[in-house]
Amino acid sequence: MGKDEKKKMDGINPEQAAPEELEEEIRDEEQAQAEDTAEEAESAEEARDPLEKELEALQSELEDAKDKLLRTAAEYDNYRKRTEREKRESASFGAAGALEKLLPAVDALERAAEAECSDAEYKKGLIMTLAMFENAFANIGLEEIEALGADFDPTRHNAVASDEPDEEHPSGTVTRVLQKGYRLGERVIRPAMVAVAS
Repeated sequence: MGKDEKKKMDGINPEQAAPEELEEEIRDEEQAQAEDTAEEAESAEEARDPLEKELEALQSELEDAKDKLLRTAAEYDNYRKRTEREKRESASFGAAGALEKLLPAVDALERAAEAECSDAEYKKGLIMTLAMFENAFANIGLEEIEALGADFDPTRHNAVASDEPDEEHPSGTVTRVLQKGYRLGERVIRPAMVAVAS
């Protein structure tokens, strides 16, 4: 409703109204519009509040789901790595047992190859057989433990005798290897049987 219509309804002709009355009417109308705008803003705010709360709840759920997914992926990765390591270790344990049983036969071949023999072809065949064992062991990853001249290490060496220290072998070093030791990776299959300077 316009100002003129309101004035006419109030019985006042807008052309005859005083400027003060017109200003008052304008202020009243502006105040009414401001109140209407404030009410509309309040109702819009009230309508937005539940949506914002719902949005925040959904965002929180999404963050929780992302966190759970990351944790599950990390757990799966750890599980995969652990099972691979256990598989390698179990294969290593199986190989270690078999190799440990073969080592006395290899020791016997080494002693036979070092012994005097009148038949050169026989000795050549023995040395070739020993070389085949050594190549097979190398392919599997079996390595001889360094012992002669090395510092005594109770995790790799088994001291069965002692010798007097000298310039070449100070105290605490291996002076003689009585039986070779072997390791598969970091696992000791058989410690080296040694004499130590002490």
